[in-house]
Amino acid sequence: MTDILGSAALGATGGLARGVIGLLKALSLRRRILWMYWLITVIVATIIGAFVGIVFDFDYRLSLLAGYAGTDILEGIYKSFKVQKVYVGKVK
Repeated sequence: MTDILGSAALGATGGLARGVIGLLKALSLRRRILWMYWLITVIVATIIGAFVGIVFDFDYRLSLLAGYAGTDILEGIYKSFKVQKVYVGKVK
């Protein structure tokens, strides 16, 4: 259980780091900040960090990176395990 909480905490830390960078960018461009969107992003980063930590044997570094990268890391993991398409049909 401690491993799961550690992975989640590091996922949240990575998500917060990415969120702070996004906030600084929005402030420098004088854009409106969507606080609910920001909070949801951090929550999703926490969940992603915890699950990536569980799947990859509680590697804390990967949980931190997963939290920072957000859904981008899920897409990369999916692509790395994705089976290549095989087309069957006429050869031209």
